[in-house]
Amino acid sequence: MIEIKNKYKIGVRRFTINWIGFYSLYCKETLRFLSVFGQTIVGPIVTAILFLVVISLAIGTERSNVLGVEFIIFLAPGLIAMQFISQSFAHSSSSILMGKVMGNIVDLIGAPLSAAEVTLAIILAAITRAIIICFLSIVIFSFFIQIDIQNFYTLFVYLFLSSFILGAAGIIAGLWADKFDHMATVTNFIIVPLSFLSGTFFSMEKLPELIQKIAFFNPFFHMIDGFRFSFIGSSDGSIFFGIIYLFSLSIIMWFIAFLLYKKGYKIRS
Repeated sequence: MIEIKNKYKIGVRRFTINWIGFYSLYCKETLRFLSVFGQTIVGPIVTAILFLVVISLAIGTERSNVLGVEFIIFLAPGLIAMQFISQSFAHSSSSILMGKVMGNIVDLIGAPLSAAEVTLAIILAAITRAIIICFLSIVIFSFFIQIDIQNFYTLFVYLFLSSFILGAAGIIAGLWADKFDHMATVTNFIIVPLSFLSGTFFSMEKLPELIQKIAFFNPFFHMIDGFRFSFIGSSDGSIFFGIIYLFSLSIIMWFIAFLLYKKGYKIRS
């Protein structure tokens, strides 16, 4: 009995990583957005289609080519990226904030999971949501326009890094916010403006040189520019630099989310 007690101490982890707990949390987070499929998956895709249709009807065939392709072909990847980027943020931020508002965040805090396991599981679920939205959008868009994937490698890299960064950012915002009004402030004054100023609807080469230099530091620009490159084979910026920039930013954002959750920022009294 004494040997067993010494071998299995209460509160001491037997394994470095709690794989079962990590997978369970990931499944729980995935089922959370799949249970409201119409809101979390169908809604963003319909929004992207409406943007595509309305802008196509408004501009018609009068718009000249952009980066060597028709404007509508240039626009489509940006609309898809804008949706999965925003939904990655929405997933992780709502996960934390709803837990705080409803009071069940204590179940997550009390679970035998480290801060790294919790944050990575939530981010991985956000990436899963982004992947589903991305590829369903590509399939549906193909019925309206000719959209071909030219580089699967850059598509997956930019899809993963973009959704990882916004998933981590969502955790940070969810920890900071005390109510849904606070989260709306972050979305309306940070996420949405950065999305619209990222080159989704226009090429950066048309902007003044000063604006181009400022936009170069906008991570959303690199996310959408690199993702678009996967379809049209041309870009406004450097694809290699974009990968390095987003990879570095993903580590920084996750580390901030990890530290805040570990310290119990606004979730522990």
